[in-house]
Amino acid sequence: MHVPDGFINAPVSAAAGVVAAGAVAVALRGARRELGGTATGDGGHGGERTAPLAGLVAAFIFAVQMLNFPVAAGTSGHLLGGALAAILVGPYTGVLCVAVVLLMQGVLFADGGLTALGVNITVMGVVTVVVAYGLFRGLVLVLPRTRRSVTVASFVAALVSVPAAATVFTAIYALGGTTDVPIGKVLTAMVGVHVLIGIGEAVITMLTVGAVIAVRPDLVYGARGLTTPLKLRVDGELVDAAPTAAAPAAGAATPATAPAVRSSRKLWITGVVTALVLAGFVSFYASASPDGLEKVAADKGIDAEAKPHAAADSPLADYGVKDVSDARLSGGLAGVIGVGATLAVGTGAFWIVRRRGTGRTTPDSATASASTTASTTASTTASTTASTTASTSGSAGKAA
Repeated sequence: MHVPDGFINAPVSAAAGVVAAGAVAVALRGARRELGGTATGDGGHGGERTAPLAGLVAAFIFAVQMLNFPVAAGTSGHLLGGALAAILVGPYTGVLCVAVVLLMQGVLFADGGLTALGVNITVMGVVTVVVAYGLFRGLVLVLPRTRRSVTVASFVAALVSVPAAATVFTAIYALGGTTDVPIGKVLTAMVGVHVLIGIGEAVITMLTVGAVIAVRPDLVYGARGLTTPLKLRVDGELVDAAPTAAAPAAGAATPATAPAVRSSRKLWITGVVTALVLAGFVSFYASASPDGLEKVAADKGIDAEAKPHAAADSPLADYGVKDVSDARLSGGLAGVIGVGATLAVGTGAFWIVRRRGTGRTTPDSATASASTTASTTASTTASTTASTTASTSGSAGKAA
């Protein structure tokens, strides 16, 4: 659903850019909390592990978006990714994940117009995350608090988020479309095809969330607070993911956290390899049919005023490496480069956000810290008093 340049007029594109910039600013503030939490203070969802996972989620979304799947005669669809990102790493971080992907696609691969970047972030990032995560949280509250409920809720949330994004695009087109096409026809066509695309989105989201929950449920933002004890798969065996009782020294790993750290690395490496294989090899077999928006635009005449992309001469434009004649090799190299670039930019950005988040003291953290200090002081005082009393009594007994 990447909107190209020329579909939406300049004033509405600028307004959408302002909305997208505001949403990203809010997401940055929220992501500091999501990425800056500690393992024990956020239900096991530690910021030190979430930052690299968020970069991986962005790279994975980039890779899977290259895999267009057929949904109807002459039409294909691809993952939008808002629901997946929000459930895995949180809604605020999820918006940033999709924004990073869209930025890399627009700048490097000429996919999605640069003047329409605000429209794309609003539609594919903000709307999908808000709708999907709101519905997901509502379902999790009413369903049994089990891991299966999380995967079911992720399926429904992802399914609904796609036609919701199509509806918002239609509303934006109604305000600033550059062609005179009846809005009712556009809405019917957009929602109809994107319901089918939503099914594919739902399946991909459910399978991915389920796969991560199976090995590291403590890393799934949407799975926090489950009543079922969390298990980690370490060396082929399931072990309890018990939180540490005390914070270790900086850079030190306790026996309880060492298996979790190793498991996090395995998950990260597995995710990176999977993204590289999908983008570098599997993408060659993706459907070549136009996606839902492209098909509707061609059928209804929305693309009559479409403009060439400003980065059309990019060495990686259209997901191919310039001057590499072999289509399989060209597309595969472009995919690998895209995954690597998105992973690097995303992980770097999320680490910066996390460091700024951990550098700030929130009222809640200050209260918790004060409470812990007071409790520790009281306990130490009581222990010292009891010890002194016992010592004095013992001395008095000996004197008598």
